[in-house]
Amino acid sequence: MQRTPRGMRLHIGIFGRRNVGKSSILNRLTEQDISIVSETAGTTTDPVEKAMELLPVGPVLFVDTAGIDDEGNLGKKRTEKTRQVFDRIDLAVIVSEQSEWDNFETAVFEEFQQRKIPVIAVLNKSDLKNPGEMDLSWLKKQGLDPVIVSAEKNTGIEKLKEKIIKSAPEEFLSPPAIVSDLVPPGELAMLVVPIDLEAPKGRLILPQVQTIRELLDNDSMVMVVKERELQDALGRLNSPPALVVTDSQAFLKVSADVPENIRLTSFSILFARLKGDLKEFVKGTLAIDRLKSGDKVLICESCTHHAIGDDIARVKIPRWLTQYTGAKLDFEMYAGHDFPENLESYQLVIHCGACMTNRREILSRIAKANYAGVPVTNYGLTIAYSLGIFERALEPFPLAKMIFEEARQLQ
Repeated sequence: MQRTPRGMRLHIGIFGRRNVGKSSILNRLTEQDISIVSETAGTTTDPVEKAMELLPVGPVLFVDTAGIDDEGNLGKKRTEKTRQVFDRIDLAVIVSEQSEWDNFETAVFEEFQQRKIPVIAVLNKSDLKNPGEMDLSWLKKQGLDPVIVSAEKNTGIEKLKEKIIKSAPEEFLSPPAIVSDLVPPGELAMLVVPIDLEAPKGRLILPQVQTIRELLDNDSMVMVVKERELQDALGRLNSPPALVVTDSQAFLKVSADVPENIRLTSFSILFARLKGDLKEFVKGTLAIDRLKSGDKVLICESCTHHAIGDDIARVKIPRWLTQYTGAKLDFEMYAGHDFPENLESYQLVIHCGACMTNRREILSRIAKANYAGVPVTNYGLTIAYSLGIFERALEPFPLAKMIFEEARQLQ
């Protein structure tokens, strides 16, 4: 269970003012002393994360945050870190003391409503004070049936767990497919996995592992080859594979080696659909044709790693885009959960496949880009477009391909 990737977990954020008992509630939910508990306000600084199994939802990630009423210069930085968590939360727990829910908590609740994120209201410290009827009535009118707890006495925690399970978004009870809807049971998927300088020693990268596992769970067959052996492997088959999936960096060679009658796409494009919005990314890719010298391009990857050799984000994508556009572009790099507040200065945002983060964070970034009027796409789509194989890479996704054709006609 602990090895379930964080990006595939239900992210549950715990928010509220300082010293309302957020950390104590996290410790009770996980039955471990994860967060430091103190009567001193502002004990929690950076967000504290704890992974656990919460059946029937499955693997979840609790995120304890600093009080969003923190003060001073340091408090402002803590608050900024807390608000950064808003972008990747699938379910929000807002904690207040009894009879203390007022305009402050309401403002936080309304922001989550705008983001379409489910909210659970928790009234803590019931061992010290009972909630007022007016407070309960008002919360219920807002669609919030609060959970009354005492973290100190460990009461109401089981009810809170039940509420979390009931409030979990449907996609976590019925997760979307990576590739199993494209390769029926009994059919073969051929996966092209280059082993180069940036391949992790002794293992495959996460999207490859997850794709293999889903195909096996679907009773599909899987064949894994390197790009140099692909043509020979195809020649040994009695019937063609239902789908070939390649690492985007090998797109050009793989496209040349795979016959046109066999569907082809990349891991990055599969994850654009799984973790983001493939249709929105497809439309954003068309902005590549509008890039000109001096334009700024933001490249985002959800993980942080030591870049070596021909790094895809820092070397290959800039090189391919420069070759395609003939323009001298200004590339800027962000990694991890960092993301610029002001996007207006960019002409394009290019995101990674997001295997190391969750869908909520990617959708939040897409929404921010849309609000700023900046097109957004992802690595695999950018590479396919720059190399002239975009339509072929979209062949397995008829709706996305139709959106591309319609958008191109409007240009």
